[in-house]
This record gives sequence, structure tokens and C-alpha cells, in this order.
Amino acid sequence: MPNRSFRRICVFCGSSFGARDTYRDAATGLASVLVERGIELVYGGGAVGLMGTVASAVMDGGGRVTGVIPRDLFDNEVPNAAITDLRYVDTMHERKTMMYDLSDAFVVLPGGLGTLEELAETATWAQIGIHDKPIGLLDVDGFFQPLLGFLRHAVDERFVKVENLDLLRVDHDPAALLDELALYERSQPDKWLDLDKI
Repeated sequence: MPNRSFRRICVFCGSSFGARDTYRDAATGLASVLVERGIELVYGGGAVGLMGTVASAVMDGGGRVTGVIPRDLFDNEVPNAAITDLRYVDTMHERKTMMYDLSDAFVVLPGGLGTLEELAETATWAQIGIHDKPIGLLDVDGFFQPLLGFLRHAVDERFVKVENLDLLRVDHDPAALLDELALYERSQPDKWLDLDKI
């Protein structure tokens, strides 16, 4: 059974704080676990919302943070100049590619469409075999349960293979989630699309 060690973990999360204080608490809780385990944070480079919260908490705890932000988003997304390493790229695609390349695993906190898009792309890459890096959802107050319900529905309707639900580890506790990611082993289906059933 694998027992992965992580040098860097990429965190996808909202550039807003959301409606509940528990979202911010979860971001700081995850940051504490990362610092305690000596894991560097990779994230989208913003200074506001949950993005800013998790980065600031890692920095305050003495950890290391790499942020990646596109230059043309500066009018809408405030870059965080107080982190260890702020990298500038030209496009959103370059941003996601660099974040992926730098990271050993992914953790997703609550967020909006941008967070959902990052999760979907990372999970799709895993589904088709581009990577086998573990992906975890930090399920704060059941935030991801509607999404997981949709994915189960997609399985029932034969748009998603049931094995691919296993790509996502889910827990409400950040330490337990990282433990699950360290033990993650992909159960590889024979093929990602069964042409006999479409």
C-alpha cells in the first residue's frame, strides 16, 4: 500500500470568504497541518478570500508558499506579494499547468466556478491517465455533498465510471484528508470509456 510523502500540495479554493466562518476556519486549519508536516503550499497567488487566508496562515506558521498568478488578472485578483515565491504567467492555462507541475497532490476547499473548473480539469487528467496524483476534497459543513450527489447521478446515467468516483478522497478533517491522500492508490479501470455501453 502506498505511503506517499508530499513536498508540495496545491490548494484550489475561493477568492471569496463564503457565507460561513467555518470556511475560513477550514483554510487556517489546513494551513496548520501543512506547516506541521513540512509541506509547502502551492496556490493561485491571490491575497483575498480563502486563497489569501490559507497562504497567510502558512506564512504566519513559518511555512513556504508558492503562488502562481496571470498578469492580466491583476485588475480582478490582487496578487499576494508577502509570500515566499510569487510567479507570474501570461495565461490561465499556464497558471494551472505550473501549479500542477509543482505539486504532488491537490486539496480543494470551498469555492466557486473557478475552483470547480480547476477540480474538474485535475480530475479529468487523472481519469485519462495524465497523472496519478491524489485529489482531496475538504468537505466543510457538507459543502461538496451536492457535487458528489451529481457525480453519483452521472454514474447512474453511465456518463462516469464508478471507479472514477474513487479519484476523489473526501473528508471534513484536514489531517485525516492528508493521511488518506498519502495512502491513495488508483484502482485503474480497464479503459476510461467503455465503447460497448454508449
